[in-house]
Amino acid sequence: MDAGERLSDYDHPLVQAKAEELTADSLTRTDCLENIFYFVRDGIRFGFPPKWDAVKASETIQYGIGYCNTKATLLLALCRAAGIPARIHAGLIGIDIMRGVFPSFAFPFLPSAGGHSWSEIQIDDEWKAIDSYINDKPFYDGALPRLRESAKSNGFSISHAKGPSSCEFNFGEKGFVHMGAVVEDHGIWDDYSEYMSSDDYFRMNRVQLACFSAVAKMSNRNIERIRLQQ
Repeated sequence: MDAGERLSDYDHPLVQAKAEELTADSLTRTDCLENIFYFVRDGIRFGFPPKWDAVKASETIQYGIGYCNTKATLLLALCRAAGIPARIHAGLIGIDIMRGVFPSFAFPFLPSAGGHSWSEIQIDDEWKAIDSYINDKPFYDGALPRLRESAKSNGFSISHAKGPSSCEFNFGEKGFVHMGAVVEDHGIWDDYSEYMSSDDYFRMNRVQLACFSAVAKMSNRNIERIRLQQ
């Protein structure tokens, strides 16, 4: 990935228009951010687009679906288009958080952990972490009871390994949604493209990349079943 090819393309007309629409009637930075948050959470449903990670924010708006990395890229772009200081925090996440989402046959071929990112926003001169936009609410509401029934701390795109989860607008006071499954911290980045160009970034091998499209389609079907059966 070329670090010069910014994924959070906040100057794209589609991103600019959406940011203006979402923040037009907001009085404070927090109000603006909350509107952006709910669009990224529910306007972009949780799911896997045709490409992996190297997805621009404008493309995610067009796809209408996204996961942790592509949603963080979009949130960053919308915040910057709205004049809200934001940045990406990256690391590795245990792949077991996707049990119940990824098809079960895929796990023997997957690594134990994969690339992950969340967002940090500057509010009142303090950088605050947020990740509860990853799962849209209908999916989260369907997935949460399934995780509880499984008696596991990670699964169905939710982690309870370090406390309760949340899909609400909050900076961890009510809970994060994925943070409990993070197993390695790779620090702060100005854009996800920079992280993808670093030695820390987890790269899928040829076999994994070749299988991504099929696994993504099956995962999206699993997600939709959970979403509809809430």
